[in-house]
Amino acid sequence: MTKMNVAVVVTVRNEERTIEDLLASLLVQTLLPAEIVIVDGGSSDRTPALIRRRIDAGAPIRLLSCPGANIAAGRNRAIEAARGEIIACTDAGARLDPRWLERIVAPFEHGADVSMGFFVAEPRGDFERALGATTLPDVDEIRPDRFIPSSRSIAYRKAVWASVGGYPEWLDYCEDVVFDLALRRAGFHFAWVPDAIVYYRPRPSVRAFFRQYYLYARGDGKANLWPRRHLIRYATYLSAPLVFLAGFWYNPAWLALGVAGSFYLSRPCRRLLRRRRGLTPRPSPSEMERGAGPSPLSISDGEGRGVRPWPLVLVPFLRVVGDLAKMLGYPVGVWWRIRREAERV
Repeated sequence: MTKMNVAVVVTVRNEERTIEDLLASLLVQTLLPAEIVIVDGGSSDRTPALIRRRIDAGAPIRLLSCPGANIAAGRNRAIEAARGEIIACTDAGARLDPRWLERIVAPFEHGADVSMGFFVAEPRGDFERALGATTLPDVDEIRPDRFIPSSRSIAYRKAVWASVGGYPEWLDYCEDVVFDLALRRAGFHFAWVPDAIVYYRPRPSVRAFFRQYYLYARGDGKANLWPRRHLIRYATYLSAPLVFLAGFWYNPAWLALGVAGSFYLSRPCRRLLRRRRGLTPRPSPSEMERGAGPSPLSISDGEGRGVRPWPLVLVPFLRVVGDLAKMLGYPVGVWWRIRREAERV
């Protein structure tokens, strides 16, 4: 795959704190893209200026201004403008492994239509470490035949994107899930590339995490995604207090509740313990360019040890926060969908 065939697309809005690391990691790829198309959705900070500084320095970047565009519309505009036959997609706020592009486009030489990369948490501090373990899977948990790749780390043929109508612009969140499912239904050949890695920082606060999962669940409701999964969550949280009260009359109910809770929390706790090695700071690409020391944003999957065990205490709390956010967001999305369908009648 020559670089003339590959374009990288990104959407941004108010990313002045993260855009330098993303661009630096793109520009040190072992396979350089022929072009990088960035759509700015209406930034009010220095994001466009920082991108233009890279353009002025000779980087193969095209910056398109689309104020008010959501992520789906921004991606579609970027892909429409891209000249490449192969589109590699990532997100603002990410940092790419130096061989990400080389690895994620390799399957196209063997007939793949879609190439699925992976992304891992790059936390700063114990809260983000616990949140990453709570929300992001380990690579050995992935079943490639069922995996719904994030557009944080994916590549596809431009013709494939066009054949399913691109990303759904009527969705503000979960647009990549709907896009992926359309590709699956169309029968395209997916390739799994677990070592095409993007590093992504978890949300830095409870409030930001709650908002993230509220919006994700609202998107699920709008797109009618995973209704059974959401119903199970409501049923679980409605029945758990009843089982707890039943324990005053029938003590084994408490045992059953404890076993169920332990099972629910076991996977994120195992992830957190397994990731205890990933605490060795290293410089980000932009810092290496400047000759600076490591950023607190840049925590590798290195060989360091010594994680404090107390973040395990955060896992149950974060599970509950995420579930409450989903239970509040989902019906809002469902109601939006009902009203939208009624307006069509």
